[in-house]
Amino acid sequence: MDSNNLTSSHTLLNLSQRFRQSNSKQSQRFKRPNKAAVLICLFEEADDIYVILTKRSSNMSSYSGQVSLPGGRADEGDKDDVHTALREAQEEIGLDPAVVDVVAVLEPFVTKGNVYVVPVMGILWDKQAFNPVLNADEVESIFYAPFDMFLKDKNRRQKEIDFQGGKCLFHYFDHETNNKVYTIWAITAAILITSASLFYQRPPDFQPRMPKLWNKNHSRL
Repeated sequence: MDSNNLTSSHTLLNLSQRFRQSNSKQSQRFKRPNKAAVLICLFEEADDIYVILTKRSSNMSSYSGQVSLPGGRADEGDKDDVHTALREAQEEIGLDPAVVDVVAVLEPFVTKGNVYVVPVMGILWDKQAFNPVLNADEVESIFYAPFDMFLKDKNRRQKEIDFQGGKCLFHYFDHETNNKVYTIWAITAAILITSASLFYQRPPDFQPRMPKLWNKNHSRL
């Protein structure tokens, strides 16, 4: 295995235990009308750690055709952020909440439309327990990407833009799988860069310089 592979000397169990100890799993109750949650669902296969990603249907009214994490807007009946993320993942890709071990609820990101997006990190210990069933109205396809790729320069592009009154970088990660190339960018890339850095407890190999608006503090909720 490549010596640069971040998972070569650590199992998912060891990393998740360390991450669980250093990050809060406290789920927030909804205090804002524009709130959403996404699921960063990890699993281990062939000594690598992967994250589940989807390509949104071209019929969606927002972010159509883009790569995203499973998740969506909060419903009135949702108990908290974890409930939202797990419910949406079940609706979109058929992931049973019972097979996901939630280890952390991360600080929210805020979209240009002022939607607060809360990342919920969970572990799928038994990959065989997940048989994807896609909601064709929302999801075009599902794929898996190595989680540590979001800390590496390989297959990454960047674009400097004027955003929110300053200059920042948009990161684009290209991932080829099943004879298709998916591009992960915008706020999804930002969430994955941040969560991977927290999970592996190391900074990325590049300068993130992401829009400040995207990453908010829990105290603002």
